[in-house]
Amino acid sequence: MHLPRARHEYLLREVELRGSVRSADVAAHLGVSDVTVRRDIIELERAGRLARVHGGAIALTATRGPQAAQALTGLVVPSTTAHFPDVVRGMEALAPALRVRLVLGVSHYRPDVEAAQVDRLVALGVAGLAIAPTTHGRTSEELAGWLRSIPVPVVLVERRIDGTTSLSELDLVRTDHAHGAVLAVEHLHALGHRRVALAVYDRTPTARHVRDGFATAVDRLGLEAGPEASLSKGDDDPAVLRTELEAFLDACVATGTRAAFVHTDDHAARLLEAALDRGLTVPDDFAVVAYDDENAELAMVPLTTVTPPRRELGREALRLLVDRLTEDGGERRPPRHVELLPRLTVRESCGAGRG
Repeated sequence: MHLPRARHEYLLREVELRGSVRSADVAAHLGVSDVTVRRDIIELERAGRLARVHGGAIALTATRGPQAAQALTGLVVPSTTAHFPDVVRGMEALAPALRVRLVLGVSHYRPDVEAAQVDRLVALGVAGLAIAPTTHGRTSEELAGWLRSIPVPVVLVERRIDGTTSLSELDLVRTDHAHGAVLAVEHLHALGHRRVALAVYDRTPTARHVRDGFATAVDRLGLEAGPEASLSKGDDDPAVLRTELEAFLDACVATGTRAAFVHTDDHAARLLEAALDRGLTVPDDFAVVAYDDENAELAMVPLTTVTPPRRELGREALRLLVDRLTEDGGERRPPRHVELLPRLTVRESCGAGRG
């Protein structure tokens, strides 16, 4: 059992050596709870020994690492369970080097909660905000008006809001999801498939860009049209999703389609299970490529998948925000719109079958 004094000494030693520490890493090393480590960090901050930041602590001087945080920045994301955790971690990892403290708010895909989180962060004194706004339940004009009313610099994260030129003055960083879909279809085509099916969880901002990229690739490569399906989430009623996946498989079998591109990786894993349950072999009888890489490697047959650059997305968002905050007061620099390309992570589920 580690006594408080021993924990404090360990924290201070790590901060001196590395410039920063993560609470989770310290807790795992010492075999104590995250809550215990956070309390230790608070005590040491009050004693003037280190500076507390989101997820850990940083050194107060630059002798062996980053200096103390000089700006408070906010991040508002719709979820901390899918896609965005790695975005947060990317920002968190870079924050000490940029001398900012990060404060997180979660909207749970609810515009009212999102607005309340932004108000809280502004009241807390954040100098700027990175935000992945909820697009469901509001028009583009409504969203644009609200974002432009926020009284601190804003960087949009992982959103493309088309047809709203009033948002063009905001900095933004996003993944080129359409390019990811093109990568997936090109890979299946290179393996010999001439017909590829598509199944998409449409209730996400990513879905239509996945569809656009898929259509572009199919047209460019001259592929035959395969079955398409719009999938439900599946968490509330797994039986509904299972029925949708079975119908999608029936359509694939009926048309001789032996490859599918599926958004998301969770839906792809469930499709894979349904295929195995009916006696199909993956990838020999049926090849699957997923979009997103949350748990793709843990599927019954590890999924080949399009992997978005989530951590780099978070880092780039924070760089854009800090650059905006540190303008020297002269002529305002032009807004920057940055797109990052996903990569294809090849595993076992795509194989080399012919469709």
